Amino acid sequence: MILFLKSEHSHSKYFALIRKTVALQCRSFLEQSAFPMASYAEPSSVTLPAALRNMLSLHDFEAAARRRLPRPIFGYIAGAAEDNGSLRDNREVFDDYAFSTRVLRDVSKRSQAVELFGHCYSSPFGIAPMGINALTTYRGDLVLARAAQQADIVSVMSGTSLIPMEEVARECPATWFQAYIPGDQARIDALIDRVERAGFGTLMVTVDIPISANRENNIRTGFSTPLRPSLRLVWDGMVRPGWVAGTFLRTLLRHGMPHFENSFATRGAPIMSSTVLRDFSARDHLTWRHIEAIRRRWKGPLVVKGLLSVEDALEARRVGADGIVLSNHGGRQLDGAASPMRVLEAVVAAVGPDYPVLIDSGFRRGSDVLKALALGARMVLVGRPFNYAAAVAGEAGVAHAIGLLRDEVDRNLAMLGVTRCFELGQQHIVRRRA
Repeated sequence: MILFLKSEHSHSKYFALIRKTVALQCRSFLEQSAFPMASYAEPSSVTLPAALRNMLSLHDFEAAARRRLPRPIFGYIAGAAEDNGSLRDNREVFDDYAFSTRVLRDVSKRSQAVELFGHCYSSPFGIAPMGINALTTYRGDLVLARAAQQADIVSVMSGTSLIPMEEVARECPATWFQAYIPGDQARIDALIDRVERAGFGTLMVTVDIPISANRENNIRTGFSTPLRPSLRLVWDGMVRPGWVAGTFLRTLLRHGMPHFENSFATRGAPIMSSTVLRDFSARDHLTWRHIEAIRRRWKGPLVVKGLLSVEDALEARRVGADGIVLSNHGGRQLDGAASPMRVLEAVVAAVGPDYPVLIDSGFRRGSDVLKALALGARMVLVGRPFNYAAAVAGEAGVAHAIGLLRDEVDRNLAMLGVTRCFELGQQHIVRRRA
């Protein structure tokens, strides 16, 4: 892979020959491909790119992304913790609920718009924060934010992103920012001030990472933090020239080696630096007092993400958070942690229907979204599928994925006999299991 070829070990004739071979493959791909560069332009509303014509649901993007991305990069996105128990439960939980429909209702004027923090969004789902999107597709964080802005849905930029937050806020000002708060108050304050100066209106703080998870599945696929060069990495790049040319080389030539740009008030380490691990450690002493301090400093909507209990939901409300996200981090932290859907009803009952409860982890279908809304969620955040869609076809891929999910929500509303999302409730849910 080119990461390896750019390293200090790349000066031998052997690696020079490999670099030349890959460069020729990349040039050939760019000349022959139907859309390697055009895929990042605004998607056409008339004709889908060939890569998207067989994408009929969010599930379809995963296999296509696997073919497009180097194994370590795909493994990072798809991977979860240890035995993947929470990852599986995030999908299996939806089978516990069925719908009770209403018929002969006039649903001709239905709308899926929802209100949140004073803004009316066109759909009850948004794009969850995901790290290192710029290794998935060229300028990935901008790709996701632009597609979301065009569709008027929520998009949350991750603190472990590789594009400066200021660029995203300038081009897509409605984007939210998600922070992994540093380990001391001075750096927390400086980061919050930077987010405010950048122009973000809504701040999301993720709190379920006191220490790094055991993501051994990432290691098995060759991904590590920092990203370490290897012959396997080289080979993965050589056999996927589309990714090498359209994402990595394009980034390297135009913007240099990617850095973690937004973890602190200052620029973070390069993705291959040995100091990366130090940058993401020292969070096991953080408490609710740090969230209280952020609340005093941050004037806009504040959302706390990563909760799975009634007690923590009530604590978030007590310290002044404007909303919460129930999440098990997509199964990427504590393996065995319950799906957020399993605690949703209890949390909503405790905080009340007027307090915004968002939810993520495992959502793939419009029916999944509507089940969460019927149980009291205000909005659903979807992660991996939009990342896969970006890998497959850039902004056009993300726009198509948004459209697929939006169409499913619309059809299901009609078949449920509902015209507005806020009409959904317990009366639409049948529990399959006690």
